Amino acid sequence: MILNVLLFLLLSACDIPSGNHYVPSSKIKAVPTSDIAVNKPEEIIESDTDTLASEVIHTKRTRADELVGFAETLQGIPYKYGSTDPHIGFDCSGFISYVFNHFGISVPRSSREFTHIEKEINLKEAKRGDIILFTGTDSTKRVVGHMGIITSDKGESHEFIHSTSGKAYSVTKTPLNRYYQGRFVKVIRIFKDNEI
Repeated sequence: MILNVLLFLLLSACDIPSGNHYVPSSKIKAVPTSDIAVNKPEEIIESDTDTLASEVIHTKRTRADELVGFAETLQGIPYKYGSTDPHIGFDCSGFISYVFNHFGISVPRSSREFTHIEKEINLKEAKRGDIILFTGTDSTKRVVGHMGIITSDKGESHEFIHSTSGKAYSVTKTPLNRYYQGRFVKVIRIFKDNEI
């Protein structure tokens, strides 16, 4: 039991420092144990991280605007590192996980694991429901460490909803100001209805 709790806490941080913990069900397959080869350490080859470049999140019948509308109802819930529980608070990826899971949509738990998900789009094309990725608070390290959901429509000033440990210390809507522009990594499109 204690081991399970420790494992959950380790995997539920927003800025998980290593490893990809999200494995899409399409990548999981049963292999008979007789088919498993045992390699000597010198034969082991590191996997190519680019293999996740085209992973898709299945949004089912949920529309982007519906998801954003629900996310906006959570404004004011406090920031809580490592949490996906609205009763105690959210970290950035905990907030994203909670919002998508509300609609039965499975998503990675950490912000970094979104790096190779879906289709990257130009910031100018961003619409409500697209995911915006940022570095962690140290913008010199160009690794994803924070995220939010775009709440503005294409052509409007960019705004996103996220759970922040900053001044608001809660789920809040924030304009894409100079601070976040300096941390900006990319926007990814999750919802096919945003292609229209």
